[in-house]
This record gives sequence, C-alpha cells and structure tokens, in this order.
Amino acid sequence: MWIDTHCHLDAPEFGPDHALAESARLCAASLGVRLCVIPAVMRANFDTVRVLAHRLGDAYALGIHPLFVPQALETDLQALDDALTAHRADPRLVAVGEIGLDFFVPALCEPAMRERQTWFYREQLKLARKHHLPVILHVRRSADALLKPLRELPTGGGIAHAFSGSEQQAQAFLDLGFKLGFGGTATFEAAQKIRRLAASVPLSALVLETDSPDIPPQWLYTTAAERASGQSQGVNTPAELPRIGRVVADLRGLAAEALAEATCANACVALPGLANLLASPLPNT
Repeated sequence: MWIDTHCHLDAPEFGPDHALAESARLCAASLGVRLCVIPAVMRANFDTVRVLAHRLGDAYALGIHPLFVPQALETDLQALDDALTAHRADPRLVAVGEIGLDFFVPALCEPAMRERQTWFYREQLKLARKHHLPVILHVRRSADALLKPLRELPTGGGIAHAFSGSEQQAQAFLDLGFKLGFGGTATFEAAQKIRRLAASVPLSALVLETDSPDIPPQWLYTTAAERASGQSQGVNTPAELPRIGRVVADLRGLAAEALAEATCANACVALPGLANLLASPLPNT
C-alpha cells in the first residue's frame, strides 16, 4: 500500500472534466496506491480539489501557492478561512496547502514580491493554527526563509514537499515535526544530493509523492531537444508512485514493501486525517 502525498489531479493535463484523472487514479489504485492528497493552489480551485477528492476517494488540502501569490487578493485569505471553517468536519480535508515560498522564479525574487509571498505564507500559517491543521509546504530555494516563520508560528508539522535542501535544513524541518517529500527527482542518477538525502535521512522522516503531473520520474522525462524533435514527455500520474518507491527503497537498501509500510505510517503522522481515510472503501472510479 502506497500514499501519494502530493498530486495535482485537477491540473489541465487531466482534461477539463478530469476524466483522465479518474482513469489515472484507477490505474494507480490497481498498483497499490491507496490514497492521494490533492492540494489547492489558488482560491479558484478550492471547490475543484474538494469535489475531486470526494469523487476519487482521496484527500485534499486548501491553500494559496506562492506561484499564485502575484495574482492573489488579500480577500482570498478570508475565502480560505471561510472554506476551512465550512469544511472543518470533512474527513477528506487534511491540511492547509500548498503554501510556502518560491525563490527560484526570478520575478518572485524581487524585493516587493518576496515580501508579499512571505506575508501570504505567514497569514496561512496563522490559519493552519486557527483550524488545527498541518501544512503542506512548497520549498524551492527557500528552506531557511520558511523555517523562521515556522518557529514563530508552529503548526505542529506537515510535509516539506519536494525537499531538496541541505542535511542541516532537513534536520531543522524534522525538529519542527515535519516529514520530507521525495518523488521523481530521486530517480535521476544526476540528482546526487537528493538521492543522498533520500538514502540517509531517518526512515521516519520520509513520505513519497509524485507532484503529478509535474516532476516526472526519469523514465518519463524527455529533454528539450527530444521534445523539439517531436518526442512527447509521458504524463506523470500517481500510478508512477510504486516505481518511484522502489527506486527510493533500493537507495536505502530496503524491500519496497518495507518502504511502503513506513512511508504510509509517516504520511499518517504528518497528516493525521489520512489515518481515518485508510479505513474507508477503496476508490471505485
């Protein structure tokens, strides 16, 4: 049994009516993916991820992604608060996310935009505390900047998604009760730092994710030159999670079954709402 702790099944790649998401999810279930977590990225998809999670038998999170902060309004935070209040009894709502900071995109690194990102991030940490929910963090060249507000506004934990920081930064997130998300990047031999982290952090620190349809594993990836020549890139879906898990298990010298068991348990610690969902019927898409 596997849990994909981060996948955007509402993305355009899965079609306007999400029919491709349903078929991808059914395929993943046949391969042992028991649950997926579908994070929101902006106010406009709060309802979409909630409805989709119920339709697929999965979990969801609500939040404003740093890449969408430039077009976000301050009133979107009130809408987030209202949605978290309205659905507080929904067992499929398991976190506030995807939130965080992105200092990779040049436009987001301008001083005014860094400040705006940080403000939205802090306000969403406050909402997570208000609603007693863990958080799913976007961490891209921003680990240290994320940690300071977390120490000031602790949420009790969550997941540092697509983690690629240093060993010291990894330990800092662990000390704050977070788990570290690893996915397709760990399948590339050239990603030596991430592979070392995936192999060396405590087993209790690991959760697995696809970030579907983004961050494809090595076997789906095509270079820019290959794409220019007409070769298409395979669409990353939760069905890739077991194979990603086997790569990570090999890096750690573990049986895949042992890693699946450990990472599912870790996901339930990071996002406690998942534990109750494991007792619900399998997706019937």
